[in-house]
Amino acid sequence: MTEHELASLNTTSQVPKPTHRYLHRWARAYARKFLDAAGITINGSHPWDIHVHDERLYLRCLLHGSLGLGEAYMDGWWDCAAIDEFICRLLKVQAPQGIGWFVQLPLWFDSRFINRQRGKGAFVIGQHHYDIGNDLYEAMLDRRMIYSCAYWDSGARTLDEAQEAKLDLIARKLDLQPGMRVLDIGCGWGGTAQYLAERYGVHVVGITVSKEQARLASERCRGLPVEIRLEDYRQTTGTFDRIISVGMFEHVGYRNYRTYMQVVRRLLSNDGLFLLHTIGTNVAYQGRDSWIERYIFPNSMLPSPRLITAAFEGLFILEDWHNFGINYVATLKAWHANFERAWPQLASRYNERFYRMWRLYLLMSAGSFMARSSQLWQLVLSPRGVSGGYRSVR
Repeated sequence: MTEHELASLNTTSQVPKPTHRYLHRWARAYARKFLDAAGITINGSHPWDIHVHDERLYLRCLLHGSLGLGEAYMDGWWDCAAIDEFICRLLKVQAPQGIGWFVQLPLWFDSRFINRQRGKGAFVIGQHHYDIGNDLYEAMLDRRMIYSCAYWDSGARTLDEAQEAKLDLIARKLDLQPGMRVLDIGCGWGGTAQYLAERYGVHVVGITVSKEQARLASERCRGLPVEIRLEDYRQTTGTFDRIISVGMFEHVGYRNYRTYMQVVRRLLSNDGLFLLHTIGTNVAYQGRDSWIERYIFPNSMLPSPRLITAAFEGLFILEDWHNFGINYVATLKAWHANFERAWPQLASRYNERFYRMWRLYLLMSAGSFMARSSQLWQLVLSPRGVSGGYRSVR
Protein backbone atom coordinates (compact mmCIF):
# COMPACT_ATOMS: atom_id res chain seq x y z
CA MET A 1 0.00 0.00 0.00
CA THR A 2 1.40 3.39 -1.00
CA GLU A 3 1.61 6.46 1.27
CA HIS A 4 -1.06 8.08 -0.93
CA GLU A 5 -3.40 5.17 -0.39
CA LEU A 6 -2.71 5.19 3.34
CA ALA A 7 -3.42 8.92 3.47
CA SER A 8 -6.80 8.25 1.90
CA LEU A 9 -7.60 6.00 4.86
CA ASN A 10 -6.90 8.89 7.20
CA THR A 11 -9.57 11.21 5.78
CA THR A 12 -12.56 11.14 8.11
CA SER A 13 -14.72 13.21 5.78
CA GLN A 14 -14.78 10.46 3.16
CA VAL A 15 -17.02 7.40 3.29
CA PRO A 16 -14.67 4.39 3.47
CA LYS A 17 -14.52 2.35 0.31
CA PRO A 18 -15.49 -1.33 0.59
CA THR A 19 -11.85 -2.40 0.31
CA HIS A 20 -10.86 0.02 3.04
CA ARG A 21 -13.68 -1.18 5.29
CA TYR A 22 -12.48 -4.75 4.79
CA LEU A 23 -8.89 -3.80 5.66
CA HIS A 24 -10.00 -2.00 8.82
CA ARG A 25 -12.14 -4.97 9.93
CA TRP A 26 -9.31 -7.38 9.21
CA ALA A 27 -6.80 -5.22 11.10
CA ARG A 28 -9.16 -4.94 14.09
CA ALA A 29 -9.66 -8.71 14.22
CA TYR A 30 -5.90 -9.28 13.91
CA ALA A 31 -5.16 -6.79 16.67
CA ARG A 32 -7.87 -8.23 18.91
CA LYS A 33 -6.28 -11.69 18.85
CA PHE A 34 -2.97 -10.17 19.92
CA LEU A 35 -4.57 -8.01 22.61
CA ASP A 36 -6.58 -10.95 23.94
CA ALA A 37 -3.36 -12.91 24.37
CA ALA A 38 -2.00 -9.99 26.43
CA GLY A 39 -5.13 -9.83 28.60
CA ILE A 40 -6.10 -6.46 27.15
CA THR A 41 -9.72 -5.72 26.25
CA ILE A 42 -10.68 -3.07 23.72
CA ASN A 43 -12.75 -0.46 25.59
CA GLY A 44 -12.63 -2.66 28.70
CA SER A 45 -12.84 -1.71 32.38
CA HIS A 46 -9.32 -2.58 33.57
CA PRO A 47 -6.75 0.23 33.89
CA TRP A 48 -4.54 -1.45 31.26
CA ASP A 49 -7.37 -1.79 28.71
CA ILE A 50 -7.11 0.38 25.60
CA HIS A 51 -9.93 2.79 24.77
CA VAL A 52 -10.10 3.38 21.03
CA HIS A 53 -11.46 6.68 19.71
CA ASP A 54 -10.68 6.07 16.05
CA GLU A 55 -11.17 2.69 14.36
CA ARG A 56 -8.35 3.43 11.92
CA LEU A 57 -5.93 2.77 14.79
CA TYR A 58 -5.56 -0.96 14.11
CA LEU A 59 -4.48 -0.65 10.50
CA ARG A 60 -2.18 2.24 11.37
CA CYS A 61 -0.41 0.09 13.97
CA LEU A 62 -0.11 -2.92 11.67
CA LEU A 63 1.38 -0.77 8.93
CA HIS A 64 3.66 1.41 11.06
CA GLY A 65 4.36 -0.59 14.23
CA SER A 66 5.48 1.44 17.24
CA LEU A 67 5.55 4.63 15.15
CA GLY A 68 1.90 4.15 14.31
CA LEU A 69 0.93 3.35 17.89
CA GLY A 70 2.84 6.34 19.28
CA GLU A 71 1.66 8.85 16.71
CA ALA A 72 -1.92 7.64 17.08
CA TYR A 73 -1.73 8.34 20.81
CA MET A 74 -0.31 11.80 20.13
CA ASP A 75 -3.22 12.36 17.72
CA GLY A 76 -5.76 11.33 20.37
CA TRP A 77 -6.85 8.11 18.63
CA TRP A 78 -6.58 6.04 21.81
CA ASP A 79 -6.19 6.34 25.57
CA CYS A 80 -5.38 4.07 28.47
CA ALA A 81 -5.54 4.72 32.22
CA ALA A 82 -2.37 2.69 32.88
CA ILE A 83 -0.12 2.96 29.82
CA ASP A 84 2.79 1.36 31.66
CA GLU A 85 0.72 -1.76 32.39
CA PHE A 86 -0.62 -1.77 28.82
CA ILE A 87 2.90 -1.67 27.33
CA CYS A 88 4.17 -4.26 29.82
CA ARG A 89 1.47 -6.71 28.76
CA LEU A 90 2.15 -6.11 25.07
CA LEU A 91 5.85 -6.71 25.51
CA LYS A 92 5.36 -9.91 27.48
CA VAL A 93 3.43 -11.57 24.66
CA GLN A 94 5.74 -10.02 22.00
CA ALA A 95 4.49 -8.40 18.81
CA PRO A 96 3.82 -10.68 15.83
CA GLN A 97 6.64 -10.69 13.29
CA GLY A 98 6.29 -8.28 10.39
CA ILE A 99 4.33 -5.48 12.06
CA GLY A 100 5.56 -2.14 10.74
CA TRP A 101 8.44 -3.82 8.90
CA PHE A 102 8.67 -1.24 6.10
CA VAL A 103 9.09 1.53 8.69
CA GLN A 104 11.59 -0.44 10.78
CA LEU A 105 13.66 -1.88 7.94
CA PRO A 106 15.20 1.44 6.82
CA LEU A 107 16.23 2.13 10.43
CA TRP A 108 17.95 -1.25 10.58
CA PHE A 109 19.89 -0.55 7.39
CA ASP A 110 20.71 2.96 8.59
CA SER A 111 22.05 1.67 11.91
CA ARG A 112 23.94 -1.13 10.21
CA PHE A 113 25.72 0.85 7.52
CA ILE A 114 25.73 4.55 8.52
CA ASN A 115 27.52 5.97 11.55
CA ARG A 116 25.04 8.64 12.70
CA GLN A 117 26.80 9.27 16.03
CA ARG A 118 30.08 10.57 14.62
CA GLY A 119 31.21 14.18 14.08
CA LYS A 120 28.30 16.64 14.09
CA GLY A 121 25.95 13.70 14.48
CA ALA A 122 27.14 13.25 18.06
CA PHE A 123 25.51 16.59 18.94
CA VAL A 124 22.08 15.84 17.41
CA ILE A 125 20.78 14.17 20.57
CA GLY A 126 21.75 17.23 22.61
CA GLN A 127 19.84 19.58 20.34
CA HIS A 128 16.78 17.36 19.90
CA HIS A 129 16.29 16.04 23.43
CA TYR A 130 18.37 17.72 26.10
CA ASP A 131 18.08 21.29 24.84
CA ILE A 132 14.27 21.38 24.63
CA GLY A 133 13.93 23.28 27.90
CA ASN A 134 15.62 23.29 31.28
CA ASP A 135 12.29 24.28 32.85
CA LEU A 136 10.84 20.91 31.82
CA TYR A 137 13.68 18.94 33.37
CA GLU A 138 13.82 21.07 36.51
CA ALA A 139 10.13 20.34 37.05
CA MET A 140 10.38 16.62 36.31
CA LEU A 141 13.63 15.54 37.95
CA ASP A 142 14.98 15.57 41.51
CA ARG A 143 16.65 18.61 43.04
CA ARG A 144 20.04 17.64 41.56
CA MET A 145 18.49 17.06 38.11
CA ILE A 146 19.78 13.51 37.72
CA TYR A 147 18.29 12.08 34.51
CA SER A 148 19.05 8.38 35.02
CA CYS A 149 17.78 5.48 37.11
CA ALA A 150 17.59 6.12 40.85
CA TYR A 151 18.57 3.49 43.43
CA TRP A 152 15.43 2.60 45.41
CA ASP A 153 16.94 -0.68 46.63
CA SER A 154 18.75 1.47 49.18
CA GLY A 155 15.49 1.92 51.10
CA ALA A 156 14.97 5.45 49.78
CA ARG A 157 11.47 6.88 50.17
CA THR A 158 11.67 9.87 47.83
CA LEU A 159 13.17 10.57 44.43
CA ASP A 160 15.74 12.92 45.99
CA GLU A 161 16.83 10.21 48.42
CA ALA A 162 16.95 7.52 45.73
CA GLN A 163 19.08 9.64 43.40
CA GLU A 164 21.54 10.55 46.14
CA ALA A 165 21.72 6.86 47.06
CA LYS A 166 22.63 6.12 43.42
CA LEU A 167 25.35 8.78 43.41
CA ASP A 168 26.74 7.46 46.69
CA LEU A 169 26.65 3.92 45.29
CA ILE A 170 28.74 5.08 42.32
CA ALA A 171 31.23 6.81 44.59
CA ARG A 172 31.63 3.73 46.80
CA LYS A 173 32.00 1.40 43.83
CA LEU A 174 34.82 3.61 42.56
CA ASP A 175 36.43 3.99 46.01
CA LEU A 176 36.70 7.75 45.48
CA GLN A 177 39.36 9.53 47.51
CA PRO A 178 39.91 13.30 47.99
CA GLY A 179 42.00 14.89 45.28
CA MET A 180 41.25 12.30 42.58
CA ARG A 181 40.57 13.50 39.04
CA VAL A 182 37.24 12.19 37.75
CA LEU A 183 35.86 12.38 34.22
CA ASP A 184 32.05 12.40 33.91
CA ILE A 185 31.14 11.46 30.31
CA GLY A 186 27.66 12.77 29.68
CA CYS A 187 27.51 14.98 32.76
CA GLY A 188 23.95 16.22 32.27
CA TRP A 189 23.10 19.31 34.26
CA GLY A 190 26.08 18.81 36.56
CA GLY A 191 24.31 17.11 39.46
CA THR A 192 26.69 14.16 39.65
CA ALA A 193 29.81 16.31 39.39
CA GLN A 194 28.43 18.67 42.03
CA TYR A 195 27.67 15.81 44.42
CA LEU A 196 31.04 14.09 44.01
CA ALA A 197 32.97 17.34 44.42
CA GLU A 198 31.02 18.34 47.53
CA ARG A 199 30.86 14.97 49.28
CA TYR A 200 34.10 13.30 48.20
CA GLY A 201 36.47 16.18 47.52
CA VAL A 202 37.36 15.11 43.99
CA HIS A 203 38.10 17.26 40.93
CA VAL A 204 35.61 16.60 38.14
CA VAL A 205 35.64 17.28 34.42
CA GLY A 206 32.15 16.92 32.99
CA ILE A 207 31.49 16.71 29.26
CA THR A 208 28.17 16.97 27.41
CA VAL A 209 26.92 17.50 23.84
CA SER A 210 24.02 19.68 25.06
CA LYS A 211 24.48 23.46 25.13
CA GLU A 212 21.70 23.92 27.69
CA GLN A 213 23.13 21.25 29.96
CA ALA A 214 26.60 22.79 29.75
CA ARG A 215 25.27 26.26 30.55
CA LEU A 216 23.22 25.21 33.58
CA ALA A 217 25.83 22.72 34.83
CA SER A 218 28.46 25.47 34.85
CA GLU A 219 26.14 27.66 36.91
CA ARG A 220 25.25 24.92 39.38
CA CYS A 221 28.89 23.91 39.90
CA ARG A 222 30.28 27.43 40.25
CA GLY A 223 32.81 27.62 43.09
CA LEU A 224 33.52 23.88 43.05
CA PRO A 225 36.53 22.04 41.57
CA VAL A 226 34.40 21.19 38.53
CA GLU A 227 35.04 21.98 34.86
CA ILE A 228 32.20 21.59 32.36
CA ARG A 229 33.05 21.16 28.68
CA LEU A 230 30.78 21.15 25.61
CA GLU A 231 32.48 18.39 23.66
CA ASP A 232 32.18 14.87 22.30
CA TYR A 233 34.04 12.18 24.23
CA ARG A 234 36.40 11.67 21.28
CA GLN A 235 37.66 15.24 21.76
CA THR A 236 38.53 14.82 25.45
CA THR A 237 42.14 14.92 26.59
CA GLY A 238 43.87 14.35 29.92
CA THR A 239 44.45 11.54 32.40
CA PHE A 240 41.92 10.59 35.08
CA ASP A 241 41.92 8.39 38.16
CA ARG A 242 38.29 7.49 37.71
CA ILE A 243 35.83 7.73 34.81
CA ILE A 244 32.06 7.49 35.00
CA SER A 245 29.47 7.38 32.24
CA VAL A 246 25.89 7.54 33.52
CA GLY A 247 23.04 7.31 31.01
CA MET A 248 25.15 8.33 28.00
CA PHE A 249 26.23 5.03 26.42
CA GLU A 250 22.74 4.65 24.94
CA HIS A 251 23.65 7.44 22.50
CA VAL A 252 27.02 6.04 21.39
CA GLY A 253 25.79 3.63 18.71
CA TYR A 254 27.14 0.10 18.32
CA ARG A 255 29.45 1.12 15.45
CA ASN A 256 31.29 3.29 17.98
CA TYR A 257 31.32 1.00 21.01
CA ARG A 258 34.91 -0.13 20.45
CA THR A 259 36.10 3.42 19.81
CA TYR A 260 34.35 4.57 22.97
CA MET A 261 36.10 1.94 25.08
CA GLN A 262 39.44 2.76 23.48
CA VAL A 263 38.98 6.44 24.34
CA VAL A 264 38.11 5.59 27.94
CA ARG A 265 41.18 3.36 28.20
CA ARG A 266 43.37 6.13 26.79
CA LEU A 267 42.06 8.63 29.35
CA LEU A 268 42.14 6.32 32.38
CA SER A 269 45.22 5.77 34.52
CA ASN A 270 46.57 2.22 34.68
CA ASP A 271 45.33 1.74 38.25
CA GLY A 272 42.04 3.54 37.65
CA LEU A 273 38.43 2.37 37.54
CA PHE A 274 35.67 2.99 35.02
CA LEU A 275 31.97 2.77 35.90
CA LEU A 276 29.52 2.36 33.03
CA HIS A 277 25.85 2.96 33.89
CA THR A 278 23.57 2.17 30.94
CA ILE A 279 20.16 0.95 29.93
CA GLY A 280 20.46 -2.32 28.03
CA THR A 281 18.45 -4.84 26.09
CA ASN A 282 18.41 -8.60 26.40
CA VAL A 283 19.23 -9.43 22.79
CA ALA A 284 21.71 -7.74 20.45
CA TYR A 285 19.72 -5.58 18.05
CA GLN A 286 21.26 -3.22 15.54
CA GLY A 287 18.10 -1.29 14.66
CA ARG A 288 16.23 1.48 16.43
CA ASP A 289 12.63 1.84 17.59
CA SER A 290 10.81 3.96 15.00
CA TRP A 291 8.76 6.11 17.41
CA ILE A 292 11.60 6.66 19.88
CA GLU A 293 13.92 7.49 16.98
CA ARG A 294 11.64 10.13 15.54
CA TYR A 295 10.33 11.82 18.66
CA ILE A 296 12.52 11.11 21.69
CA PHE A 297 16.09 9.88 21.15
CA PRO A 298 17.32 10.20 17.54
CA ASN A 299 20.42 8.22 16.59
CA SER A 300 20.26 6.19 19.80
CA MET A 301 20.15 2.47 20.52
CA LEU A 302 20.37 0.15 23.50
CA PRO A 303 23.39 -2.13 23.91
CA SER A 304 23.22 -5.82 24.74
CA PRO A 305 25.60 -7.73 27.04
CA ARG A 306 27.36 -9.29 24.05
CA LEU A 307 27.94 -5.97 22.30
CA ILE A 308 29.28 -4.37 25.49
CA THR A 309 31.70 -7.16 26.35
CA ALA A 310 32.96 -7.36 22.76
CA ALA A 311 33.65 -3.63 22.87
CA PHE A 312 35.93 -3.76 25.93
CA GLU A 313 37.50 -7.19 25.37
CA GLY A 314 41.28 -6.89 25.61
CA LEU A 315 41.05 -3.35 27.00
CA PHE A 316 39.50 -3.88 30.42
CA ILE A 317 38.88 -6.52 33.04
CA LEU A 318 35.27 -6.84 34.16
CA GLU A 319 35.22 -6.40 37.93
CA ASP A 320 31.49 -6.11 38.59
CA TRP A 321 28.14 -6.20 36.74
CA HIS A 322 25.08 -4.99 38.68
CA ASN A 323 21.53 -5.10 37.29
CA PHE A 324 18.92 -3.01 39.10
CA GLY A 325 16.66 -2.26 36.16
CA ILE A 326 13.45 -2.80 38.12
CA ASN A 327 14.39 0.42 39.99
CA TYR A 328 13.67 2.33 36.78
CA VAL A 329 9.94 1.64 37.13
CA ALA A 330 9.71 3.71 40.33
CA THR A 331 12.04 6.34 38.87
CA LEU A 332 9.98 6.80 35.71
CA LYS A 333 6.73 6.88 37.68
CA ALA A 334 8.18 9.58 39.93
CA TRP A 335 9.24 11.61 36.87
CA HIS A 336 5.78 11.17 35.39
CA ALA A 337 4.07 12.28 38.61
CA ASN A 338 6.28 15.38 38.74
CA PHE A 339 5.55 16.11 35.07
CA GLU A 340 1.80 15.85 35.59
CA ARG A 341 1.91 18.14 38.62
CA ALA A 342 3.97 20.71 36.75
CA TRP A 343 1.98 20.60 33.52
CA PRO A 344 -0.29 23.59 34.33
CA GLN A 345 2.84 25.75 34.55
CA LEU A 346 4.51 24.12 31.52
CA ALA A 347 1.45 24.15 29.23
CA SER A 348 2.02 27.71 28.03
CA ARG A 349 5.35 26.66 26.51
CA TYR A 350 4.64 23.08 25.42
CA ASN A 351 1.49 22.16 23.51
CA GLU A 352 -1.01 19.33 24.08
CA ARG A 353 0.63 17.10 21.49
CA PHE A 354 3.95 17.42 23.35
CA TYR A 355 2.15 16.56 26.59
CA ARG A 356 0.79 13.33 25.16
CA MET A 357 4.15 12.51 23.56
CA TRP A 358 6.09 13.04 26.76
CA ARG A 359 3.77 11.11 29.05
CA LEU A 360 3.73 8.23 26.55
CA TYR A 361 7.54 8.24 26.53
CA LEU A 362 7.75 8.08 30.33
CA LEU A 363 5.04 5.47 30.82
CA MET A 364 5.96 3.21 27.90
CA SER A 365 9.53 3.23 29.23
CA ALA A 366 8.25 2.17 32.65
CA GLY A 367 6.29 -0.62 30.98
CA SER A 368 9.41 -1.86 29.23
CA PHE A 369 11.25 -2.19 32.55
CA MET A 370 8.21 -3.80 34.20
CA ALA A 371 8.22 -6.43 31.44
CA ARG A 372 11.99 -6.92 31.93
CA SER A 373 12.49 -6.12 28.25
CA SER A 374 14.87 -3.33 29.28
CA GLN A 375 17.59 -3.53 31.93
CA LEU A 376 19.73 -1.07 33.85
CA TRP A 377 23.33 -2.09 34.35
CA GLN A 378 26.31 -0.72 36.23
CA LEU A 379 29.62 -2.22 35.18
CA VAL A 380 32.91 -1.60 36.94
CA LEU A 381 35.95 -2.09 34.68
CA SER A 382 39.66 -1.86 35.39
CA PRO A 383 42.58 -1.75 32.94
CA ARG A 384 44.74 -4.40 34.66
CA GLY A 385 42.59 -5.84 37.41
CA VAL A 386 42.29 -4.59 40.99
CA SER A 387 45.17 -5.86 43.09
CA GLY A 388 43.82 -8.44 45.54
CA GLY A 389 40.45 -8.48 43.77
CA TYR A 390 37.54 -6.07 43.56
CA ARG A 391 34.97 -6.16 46.37
CA SER A 392 31.47 -5.59 45.01
CA VAL A 393 29.40 -2.81 46.55
CA ARG A 394 25.60 -2.77 46.74
